[in-house]
Amino acid sequence: MDEIGIVKSTAGAFAKVSVPKKSGCEGCTAGACKPEEQSMEIDALNKAGAKAGQRVRVVIKSYTYLKGSMLVYGIPAIALITGAVLGKEIFSSQFKDTNPDILSAIFGFGLFLISFLGVKLWSLTADKKTETKPVIEEILE
Repeated sequence: MDEIGIVKSTAGAFAKVSVPKKSGCEGCTAGACKPEEQSMEIDALNKAGAKAGQRVRVVIKSYTYLKGSMLVYGIPAIALITGAVLGKEIFSSQFKDTNPDILSAIFGFGLFLISFLGVKLWSLTADKKTETKPVIEEILE
């Protein structure tokens, strides 16, 4: 994935790049960006040596994007389903006085929340790795 943006600031080997939002951002409910703003800032590895104010091309590896999407969306979904099945099929025999559907909901949402904590911990460690960062490939001006 290629993005065109303007370097806002640099710090060591990294730069903050202001990238215009795409049409896909309009329906986003993640809340990571402010909807009234026309651009978002990303941290990128400054391989091209760009300086503040320069227009640059930022490349995001498709593998990194796909891996991040699977972790953020796929793992919590699998955890929700797994927790619901475990709650209804396995733990309902141990909690005989409780409705199996309620156990299914409790265990499903419980694993769902735990998976979000795991994803958050992963993102904190991945944020420190340069191979997961977008890269400024070239200066356009």
